[in-house]
Amino acid sequence: MPEGVQVEYPVEVVWEGGRRYRGGPAGGPTLVVDGHREAAPSPVDTLVIALASCSAIDVVDYLEKRRTPPSSLSVSVRFSRAPEPPRRLTAAHLTFRVATASPREHVDRAVQLSFDKYCSVANSLAPDTRLEFSVELEPAGVTTPAE
Repeated sequence: MPEGVQVEYPVEVVWEGGRRYRGGPAGGPTLVVDGHREAAPSPVDTLVIALASCSAIDVVDYLEKRRTPPSSLSVSVRFSRAPEPPRRLTAAHLTFRVATASPREHVDRAVQLSFDKYCSVANSLAPDTRLEFSVELEPAGVTTPAE
């Protein structure tokens, strides 16, 4: 196994039939992944969701530390995949919609730090995966509807 800090719990994935799988920490919460995208997101969709939520966690943490926590935050992701197998993720553009009293430069900085330093999902992607972002600010107290 490569160097690193070993995680103390295994993740288990169980086939539920067809192209549907359920996985998560042993004995813990689970999620469904569906290769047909019928009952749940596909494996690649799940990776993109992990990228967006990992970065969103970092952005919220950063803004909370600045004492300008968001009243809402949503992330929309457009992404590209290689045309041939293994059809890996090649690029993603994340649009962060954030309602906060924080100025734009602080929100931009939060996202950039997430991509560059803190988001383990972003930093686990192939080095040539192009990650870009934009920020749409709303006044604090405005609730952003989920996509």
